[in-house]
Amino acid sequence: MSTRIRFTEEFKRDAVAQVIDRGYSVQEVAERLGISTKSLYTWKKQYYKPAKEHAKESAHAKENHRLKAELARVTEERDILKKATAYFARDVS
Repeated sequence: MSTRIRFTEEFKRDAVAQVIDRGYSVQEVAERLGISTKSLYTWKKQYYKPAKEHAKESAHAKENHRLKAELARVTEERDILKKATAYFARDVS
C-alpha cells in the first residue's frame, strides 16, 4: 500500500510562491510545510516561469485574441456575401 500524500495544485503553487515571491529559502518552506526539498524543487521547476516567459505568453494571448476577433469578422462578412449572392442569383432567374 502506498502512503504517499497527494497535494493539491493550489498547495503546490502556494509553496512555490513562498519561495519565489516572498523570498523564503526552499529548506525553510519545506520544513515548515512538512514536505521534502526535492518535491519543492520539482514544483518550483514545474510552476515557476520567469518574467520573460510570462511576457511571451501574454503576447501570444493578445495575438490569439486579435486573430479570433478577425476570424469572427471575416466569417460574418463571408456569410453576408453568401446571402447577397444567393439573393441576386435568385433575382436574375
